Amino acid sequence: MDAVADWVPEGIDLERPSAARLYDYLLGGAHNFAHDRELAERFIKAQPNAREIARHNRSFLRRSVLFMIERGVRQFLDLGSGIPTVGNVHEIAQQADPTTRVVYVDYEEVAYAHSTLMLADNPLATIVQADLTRPRDILDAETTRELLDFTEPIGLLMAGVFHFVPPAKDPRRIVAEYRDALVPGSYLSFSQFTRDLMPAEMDRVVEVMKSSRDPMYPRSHAEITELFDGFEVVEPGIVPTALWQPDPDLDDGGEPNRAGIYAGVGRKI
Repeated sequence: MDAVADWVPEGIDLERPSAARLYDYLLGGAHNFAHDRELAERFIKAQPNAREIARHNRSFLRRSVLFMIERGVRQFLDLGSGIPTVGNVHEIAQQADPTTRVVYVDYEEVAYAHSTLMLADNPLATIVQADLTRPRDILDAETTRELLDFTEPIGLLMAGVFHFVPPAKDPRRIVAEYRDALVPGSYLSFSQFTRDLMPAEMDRVVEVMKSSRDPMYPRSHAEITELFDGFEVVEPGIVPTALWQPDPDLDDGGEPNRAGIYAGVGRKI
């Protein structure tokens, strides 16, 4: 077992891998444990393009945040934000405008603990430890309300997290509850795994993730489109991550059919 570092919360179960720490490993981060790395290697065996998929998803998040910044959004609610690594939302947004405010949300203990440490000296960014499938716990949290002004447009980010929401939790209701809390002119940035792209690999990934605390539920293009109800989907629509307004100067392109993930941005109408 790994030596317990000072950023590890007391009582955390190091024996059970988590998706947040797996994603951290795929992105080259160091906030993961032996069981997370073991799961990640099984993930990579099931989906050999896993590291590229993670990188493209991270690039989509960056591009979508800058897209919203360019349209006047200056506050973000990042659901399932994960473990901080290079290119976090507040770094991207506050570089463009230092007054931008960001509330991160994650239920995973390491993600919350490390984010709290990293954001300690940033009064315009914070994190709420909560389950994104319980929207009121997040929307009504004192921390959220102190930093975000719900009378102004907000960028709602659900990048690479909704494939952990089971159908039994009523995904459309969850997204709708967040949507209804936003004023027109707000945006939704959304990406998640799909079986439409690389179906055999996706089936293997689903099996691998059954042994983690975060089983996966891929969705079709039609199912993802339904989640954008009440939002006007912006160009180029809901597409493989590499095709969503790529920045060729930053190597954001890639083979679309190997993306594994659909991505899209919608404006609340």
